[in-house]
Amino acid sequence: MKKTILILVVALTLLACKNKAKQDNGKLNVVTTTTMITDLVKNIGGDLVNIQGLMGSGVDPHLYKASEGDVTKLVNADIIFYNGLHLEGKLVEVFEKMGSKTKTPIALAEEIDKSTLIGSDYFASNYDPHVWFNIEYFKQFTKKVTSVLSEKNPENASRFSENEKVFLDKLETLQQNVLSTIETLAKEKRILVTAHDAFNYFGKNYSFNVVGLQGLSTATEAGVQDVQKLAAFIIENKVKAIFVESSVPKRTIEALQAAVKSKGHDVVIGGTLYSDALGNTGTLEGTYVGMFEYNVNTIVKALK
Repeated sequence: MKKTILILVVALTLLACKNKAKQDNGKLNVVTTTTMITDLVKNIGGDLVNIQGLMGSGVDPHLYKASEGDVTKLVNADIIFYNGLHLEGKLVEVFEKMGSKTKTPIALAEEIDKSTLIGSDYFASNYDPHVWFNIEYFKQFTKKVTSVLSEKNPENASRFSENEKVFLDKLETLQQNVLSTIETLAKEKRILVTAHDAFNYFGKNYSFNVVGLQGLSTATEAGVQDVQKLAAFIIENKVKAIFVESSVPKRTIEALQAAVKSKGHDVVIGGTLYSDALGNTGTLEGTYVGMFEYNVNTIVKALK
């Protein structure tokens, strides 16, 4: 691991000296990690900045490794926005070593009051990093992105602020719509079983008992005992549906479904949820707002 990081850092240093092929159209070059952050920066920066996202639809940030092409993007970036809290575990040390007056890596989760976060022993940060499932946190991300872009590109600060207001209004409407939909589901039916524990902030906000087969990180695989234990839980609580995730292989949830059926009970796969990555570009699920609404509608419909 450390050897890989060292190689990347050396490559970054060499490229910084030699590679001057930066997009030079007078706009800031912004690199983002997860698809949620990419969508956010697009909403605030629009066509005023050059945006390049490292991760695409269906990509698992827990396991993501930088490619040679990513190194070039990072070298040419003026700003790097990433989630933080060790979500992008294999990239964090690279970002930290790149900090300078001209290159600014920003861990957006640093804006959140740590006392409000959910603890986790699985991450070096000791916190659950899936913070985008709390819309209030994503509002804080929005304000930070606007502030950084405005500081780096003051001549367009008013435009960034206008875009911020529009997006915050969308997030406010999203909150209202989500709450309205979830209120149609009885509290005793709010048991969300997924491939891994990406939905704890969602569960905390909307009174769901969230159970993930693989725990918080997909780097830790579920064993036979994990499957059997969760199968017993599903039967005991009469859970109607379980869910696969777009960024996690569905075989784990299929194994769980088979385990439940082997005990003479039935549970359906209620659909695919978007957890660590958005859907395809150009689709409703390819945006943060659309992804959140899609997930909620899918969950409520299946559990009813």
